[in-house]
Amino acid sequence: MATALLCLMIFCNTFSIGAFGPLLPEIARAQGLADWQLGVVAGAFGFARVLLDIPAGRLAGRRLAAALVAAPLFLLAGTLLLASAGPLAILALGRFLIGVGHALGMVGGLTALLERGEGAAFRLNTFEFSGMLGILGGITLAGLLPGTWSWNRSFLLVCSPQLIVLALLPAFGRLFSRRAGHARSQASGPVMADGGKWPPIVTAMFVVGAVIAFAWSSVSQFLIPLRGTREFGLDRAGNSRMLAIPQVVDLVALLPVGYLADRLGRRALLGVVCVALGAGTFFVGLGPFPLFVLGSALFGLGLAGWMLPIGVIREHTPLAALGWRTGLYRVGVDAGIFLGPLVSGLLGEAGAGYFVGLIGLVALGVGARLVATSAGSAPRGPRRA
Repeated sequence: MATALLCLMIFCNTFSIGAFGPLLPEIARAQGLADWQLGVVAGAFGFARVLLDIPAGRLAGRRLAAALVAAPLFLLAGTLLLASAGPLAILALGRFLIGVGHALGMVGGLTALLERGEGAAFRLNTFEFSGMLGILGGITLAGLLPGTWSWNRSFLLVCSPQLIVLALLPAFGRLFSRRAGHARSQASGPVMADGGKWPPIVTAMFVVGAVIAFAWSSVSQFLIPLRGTREFGLDRAGNSRMLAIPQVVDLVALLPVGYLADRLGRRALLGVVCVALGAGTFFVGLGPFPLFVLGSALFGLGLAGWMLPIGVIREHTPLAALGWRTGLYRVGVDAGIFLGPLVSGLLGEAGAGYFVGLIGLVALGVGARLVATSAGSAPRGPRRA
């Protein structure tokens, strides 16, 4: 019941993420925003999550129900502000509040799922599957709505599934308040929570998570829609189809990747998907249209490994430290979500292509390193959550 409720929450709440990409060129035209201003609006989402991840982790460690109940309220406030189509500051504030809601929901949801231990990779990928399905729903709906509709009217309609979560808030309060007295609530910091132990593999997973986040935010929240419109002449529907390619591939691969990770080991599989992510990101950033399309598909395959680093961290984290360490991990991830579109916007469309290409090369290197180290340690067998 708890897992199903969390998956429903992330499904409904991610429609707003999916809707933003296809509408980005129209937001720029209607609001008269330069590329750097678009980067500020897009990046405000990740900036909020960077600021809120550790407080959200602490809150989830002590009062899980409070974090999960507050999440959709902040999300609703941010959606209404962004859809007001106000000046730059209002648009950025709206995206910021949406980011606050997602930080609370994501960290709270991950903490609730991770504390159950066995089968974590499959459970986490089911959670991620639900979120990606919501993003795909947002992308699809935005592309199907009439192009004559204003961007903010379209955005409001696409975000309407959030109302389902609001109606279920009493259920969240009842189900997750029973976890408030858990021993993990005694954790007060990284040293007190895990005795100062910080294995190198945990640090490596923080780096991997940040690299994947940089790629995702730069590609799907900035470069695909802008490059698609300005260089390849795509309209809103065309951009929606392009953005749907990685989401569909991600959805197809997510559950098999989670299933295999629980049985074959996470690190080797994470290395393989990072290689796919790196190649796809490079093609999206610098390739001609055929490689642009192929890169989108490879990029989606790479995204299927997004939950694997947190599963590896779970293997090396005491239960009492899960809320704290999950929040800390999300800081690195959401720093990438914040900085990806911001840096891309500051560089402009042409410079952003080279920036994204560089991220792809880094992901390729990280993936190759993970595959090599996993092969070297293969005789010891995979560790399980």
